[in-house]
Amino acid sequence: MVRHVFLDETKQQGYVVAAAVVVAGELEPLRRVVRDLVLPGQRRLHMKTERDSRRRQIVAALVQAGAEVVVYDAGRRYRTDLQAREQCLRGVVADAARWAGATRLVLEQDDSLVRWDSQQLIELAREAGCRDRLHYGHERAAAEALLAVPDAVAWCWGRGGDWRRRVEPLISTVHQV
Repeated sequence: MVRHVFLDETKQQGYVVAAAVVVAGELEPLRRVVRDLVLPGQRRLHMKTERDSRRRQIVAALVQAGAEVVVYDAGRRYRTDLQAREQCLRGVVADAARWAGATRLVLEQDDSLVRWDSQQLIELAREAGCRDRLHYGHERAAAEALLAVPDAVAWCWGRGGDWRRRVEPLISTVHQV
């Protein structure tokens, strides 16, 4: 079984990576849900720019769709964001190494991190023994609709309170890294 994992992070209350895990057969139905939420004139969903009423609508639709998200919470335990990011990616790769079948990681493209991420993922996959089964790439959120899922969860997680409560049905696991 091939799993596709879509990653996004927040730095609101410490460093957190949300990873939406989607099996191959569920990609298109979930993409349809996300595309249906994009308003005319929008290129993508981005929680940071939405009104609260839209945010509630987006989260409710993702919960209804049954998306699954794993949260990797580095908190404020590391001196730099890169150290925290490395630990979150280490957790993602460790989980991928335990899954049967191939895993495709899709990270939201941040041009300043593409090279760094690639080097880290090569090393982490080698350490975890899954280099032959782990494939990764960076995509712009406007090009890959499913990057909206971890964006929504990461945003809500960082906000805490009622927002975190709203996304709890989506979260299968929280790893403190």
